[in-house]
Amino acid sequence: MAFYSQSPVAIAPPYHSSSSSYSSGPSLGGHGSKPRGHRVCDTCGAIETAQTGRFRLCGGCMITQYCSPECQKNNWPQHKILCRHTAEQMTASKQHATAVGPSSEFPDPNLAKNLRKFTSAHADLIGWTAFQALQLKRMPINIRQYALQVNLQFRPSNDSASRFTVASVQLVPKSILNDADPVVSEDVSRREERCRRAGGIGVAVVLLQCGLVSQVMPVEVDPPAKIAWDARDDWEQVFRMYTEAGRTDFTAPISRRR
Repeated sequence: MAFYSQSPVAIAPPYHSSSSSYSSGPSLGGHGSKPRGHRVCDTCGAIETAQTGRFRLCGGCMITQYCSPECQKNNWPQHKILCRHTAEQMTASKQHATAVGPSSEFPDPNLAKNLRKFTSAHADLIGWTAFQALQLKRMPINIRQYALQVNLQFRPSNDSASRFTVASVQLVPKSILNDADPVVSEDVSRREERCRRAGGIGVAVVLLQCGLVSQVMPVEVDPPAKIAWDARDDWEQVFRMYTEAGRTDFTAPISRRR
């Protein structure tokens, strides 16, 4: 039995806000001519920037993002299935963990919540790691075939960014998501279609797993030619270094080549 929740992300050319880092994740590529902010309104497609102010998260699933109350209200008929599904998964995870007590499968009763916070804290790093692990700079076609699975170990800590360490990473067939959770898979497919309509290459999927709880992080990716990141072979070492130290100050190296 596995519990899934989703944390959507978009990846664009390096975007630096004058305010603090956003918790919803990085951006890879600027769909069309627009720079990609850290959040995208799920209704109208507006992009969050320092000028627009922070977008709001749905209070139910704490995942989907909106630029205004109007967009949130208009999207509810489409969003309610995923929203309720996510909330139910979170509740079921906590109830099951409380019932069975601490174990390797549920080392903490708030495991799902802690995993979501950890993912949010390291979203920039995770997005960059997915881009490197899938070798999207050299082989963009990989985005259609593979997903990055990150196996984590729980580590008690007062700091949400330090509550997990990386046990292993591996590429798995992207189709694994279809079998794991059809509701989340359908939402990822919707984001993928939106990304490609806007000129992107699709959605890179990251599965963060700890015990029986998984966090699904879809990363919308624009053409690699628009992304000023070099291919890096030391991506796993970098990923482990930042997560082990609980550091959230990751900034992706930018290519100096023209």
